[in-house]
This record gives sequence, C-alpha cells and structure tokens, in this order.
Amino acid sequence: MRFHELQPAPGARKKKKRLGRGPGSGRGKTSGRGEKGQKARGEGKGPGFEGGQMPLIRRIPKRGFTNIFREAYAVINVSTLQALEGIQEVTVELLRERGLIRKSAKRVKVLGEGDLARAVTVRVQAVSGSARTKIEAAGGAIELV
Repeated sequence: MRFHELQPAPGARKKKKRLGRGPGSGRGKTSGRGEKGQKARGEGKGPGFEGGQMPLIRRIPKRGFTNIFREAYAVINVSTLQALEGIQEVTVELLRERGLIRKSAKRVKVLGEGDLARAVTVRVQAVSGSARTKIEAAGGAIELV
C-alpha cells in the first residue's frame, strides 16, 4: 500500500443531507421539518423548559452564600513529599512541573496524610498543623511564601 492509495473504509463517510434543494430531491420545500409549528420555525425549546410550568431551577429556594473573595488552594499530602525522592526543596513551581498540581493553581497547602522519613524544605502558602509536625519531626523546614 502506498500513501496515495489510502482511503476511508467503505461506508465510513456519509454524504450530508442537502435540504431545501427542490421537489425532486425528496427534501425540498419544508426540508424534512413537516409543516408549521415551533419546531419548523427555529431553535425550539431550551434545556430545562417545562412546557410553560415554572422551571425547577426557579421553583427551588435559593440558600447560602458564595464568598467572592475565596482563595482556593491546591492540596498535596506529606506522602507526596516523600515520593519526590532526591529533591531537598519543594516549591510551587516544582509541583507544577511534575504535574502534581494544576498549572492554574496559585496557592498550595500541604496536608498531613502519610509519613515523611527525610528532611525537606517546603516553600508553599499554607501548611496544616499535622503536616507541620511531621515535616519538622523529619528534620525539614517550612517557609510560608
């Protein structure tokens, strides 16, 4: 087989329906939409439309509060620090490079799940109490940036 002989499998590519191309085409005039009515004229009803009844999203009570100043943290555990062998200094940039946090993450918090058996310097925005205890017990240091 040569490059110029490549072609899709039989039946893999279908021709698109050409609507409104005259009475001889079988799909002329109303173009397969029947006659009159909402569906023949445009977009139809959107998701959540309940036939004119008050939609569920508008019926249920709205409660709570959304803090627009909330600052989200990407979280990693002490066990993740243990898995980063051969690295003495853990920073947000390093975690991003290794794919341990999302590229869009601005702030990182270390949580205390797992164990740490070696000394590491951690430069992040926040550390939980249990994580602080474990890192310092292993001879490591924490620098909040």
